[in-house]
Amino acid sequence: MKEISHSLYDDFPKYRERINQLKLENQTFARMAAEYHKIDHRVRGLEMNDIPASDQTFEELKLKRLHLKDKLYRMLNSG
Repeated sequence: MKEISHSLYDDFPKYRERINQLKLENQTFARMAAEYHKIDHRVRGLEMNDIPASDQTFEELKLKRLHLKDKLYRMLNSG
């Protein structure tokens, strides 16, 4: 299976500088970005290594990643 990156930088390339700025200046954004990265890493690991995980667990991780990405995107667009 081909790995698809869902890093914030890959998904929001035009916000690269804003992402870096918010990581430094906004603790909430930084914490959420770190959590997003951790979940994304886990999802990609399950996809690439064919690690056994129930469909429910896998789908819950992907849904949590999506919700975090939505919140982070809203933060990128505010202010």
